[in-house]
Amino acid sequence: MSHPTPVLSAETRDQLDQVIASENGRSGALLTILEKAQESEPSKHLPKPMLDYVARSMGIPLSQIQSVATFYSFFNLEPQGRHTVAICRGTACHTRGSKELLDKLTTSLDFPPGATDKAAMTTRDMRLTVRTVACIGQCALAPVVEVDGDIYGHIDDRELKQVLNGLPEEGS
Repeated sequence: MSHPTPVLSAETRDQLDQVIASENGRSGALLTILEKAQESEPSKHLPKPMLDYVARSMGIPLSQIQSVATFYSFFNLEPQGRHTVAICRGTACHTRGSKELLDKLTTSLDFPPGATDKAAMTTRDMRLTVRTVACIGQCALAPVVEVDGDIYGHIDDRELKQVLNGLPEEGS
């Protein structure tokens, strides 16, 4: 799904300048700066103008910024839904039905064409982003799903639908 490229507001540039000034030179500064930049975005992603601005402000090649943003799975380059659903695809969860859970969920939601071919997919109404993760680390509770940071174990598709139907409309 193509999204218009946003232009950074003066307020966003000021926020980024403050974060860069407070973190620049520290170990892991780029990760912290990108995390805070992403948190400041209502759609929980790093738009290209933001990456360009961070690169210019820090004197780092854009390619290096993009390498970091694409390497770490917690960074998003596309707008995210108001709620996030992470379905564990680790071995224990897989053997206990996480693939079927994912399939039932994706067929019951309205995704744009081609979205279900990706590791993270966002519904057309921007309400949910569904992603798969390698392991949540709660194998004894398999299958496990994380919804807006809350862990649900031994979950089936009916229970997952109840959790999702109970989510507030305006975000988490």
